[in-house]
Amino acid sequence: MRELSTDRPDRTESPYTVDAGHFQVELDAFSFSYDKHNPSKDSTRVESLTIAPVNLKVGLCNHTDFQLIIEPYVSVRTDDRSTGTVTKNRGFGDITARLKYNFWGNDGGTTAFGVMPFVKFPTNQDGVGNDAFEGGIIFPLGVSLPADVSMGLMTEFDFIEDGDGSGYHPEFINTITFSRNLIGNLGGYVEFFSAVSTESGSDWVGTFDFGFTYAVTEDIQLDAGVNIGVTRAAEDYNPFLGISWRF
Repeated sequence: MRELSTDRPDRTESPYTVDAGHFQVELDAFSFSYDKHNPSKDSTRVESLTIAPVNLKVGLCNHTDFQLIIEPYVSVRTDDRSTGTVTKNRGFGDITARLKYNFWGNDGGTTAFGVMPFVKFPTNQDGVGNDAFEGGIIFPLGVSLPADVSMGLMTEFDFIEDGDGSGYHPEFINTITFSRNLIGNLGGYVEFFSAVSTESGSDWVGTFDFGFTYAVTEDIQLDAGVNIGVTRAAEDYNPFLGISWRF
């Protein structure tokens, strides 16, 4: 089989697919986010906790895999300190179906490129998400650089429901990540994430992300990282722990 390649822990998706006839599970043990410095500059604090969100993958053929992302439990706590009001929303999250196709590079070469359309199904409970079908398409590119450094680039086009539910608007996501093996089976990465919405009154979301991976075996990888907001529209910080395994 090919070397294990995952769509985590960074937010830049991989252009490589799961080998035909094999399965891959990519799981967050937990993912926590905290947001205080919002664009409104008010006294609202938002804390989110997602338990065991998982990406289930199956290799359909040599260049294609199918993915199902499930959020079993999402908790959102909103604290408005100006009024003393605390709102809690908890329950099952949304389900997202994705299909990844690799154009080249799956089996070798210094570059790899793929495409991944996706659809989000509004299966969430208790208002932890909106009630709209949403989707988009992702174009991931991988490049091998000197000194054993790998670079990932991603452009994504999303179609998201407007905040007032009156229609849809496009959003554009671009990322760049650099990763490298550090010592033995320990690897690290740094990443910049950018999201721009065309909705009126929206603000640019930018984060600086970094983390580590550890290859337990050829088929099992542990990871940990944190995404740090560099704009007010981004969450202040988002630490997480995860694991990926292939069989």
